[in-house]
Amino acid sequence: MKDTLKSPPPENQTMKKASTIAIVVTTLFYLSCGGFGYAAFGDDTPGNLLTGFGFYEPYWLIDFANACIVLHLLGGYQVYSQPLFANVERWFADKFPSSGFVNDNYTLKLPLLPEIRLNLLRLCFRSIYVVSTTAIAMLFPYFNQVLGVLGALFFWPLSIYFPVEMYFKQMNIEAWTTKWILLRTFSMFCLLVTLFSLIGSIEGLITAKLS
Repeated sequence: MKDTLKSPPPENQTMKKASTIAIVVTTLFYLSCGGFGYAAFGDDTPGNLLTGFGFYEPYWLIDFANACIVLHLLGGYQVYSQPLFANVERWFADKFPSSGFVNDNYTLKLPLLPEIRLNLLRLCFRSIYVVSTTAIAMLFPYFNQVLGVLGALFFWPLSIYFPVEMYFKQMNIEAWTTKWILLRTFSMFCLLVTLFSLIGSIEGLITAKLS
């Protein structure tokens, strides 16, 4: 993603600024939804604040919110899936260097549209991947509860632990310095929050299954 940015300014500065803005906006949005929702409805807060109460008006607001969710998920899906696609396609190319199905590209011309380059492996694998992940997601019962469990499982290691450890290595932070103690304390606090969230999510999943 950074390689597609134009300079000046330097790509790393642009990326850092964009990441900071995105994190701040996302944090404020989620904290607002979670905090105000819990303050207003407590444990009865629905997973979907717009439709969880049985009201579907105004319709334009619900449709607009759903469209925003689709756009959000499309972008996120691409960001998280592209590394998997690249690794799988690279593995097939190394494993079958003489296969036309794997390595050949075809040009498709359509009226009023630019030329489209197709690779059969890319077309088949990515289509199967998208269809299968979509089907699995649709089969999941208790979507909000499952999402809560997955979020609790992956929040601390991916968002807190690994970034903190990488920062220690990159900046050569020595043990028991002020910065080391503060970051360790922050990491342990987030771990406790994650554990409580995981327990609550599992309890919600069990309750939803038994109800």
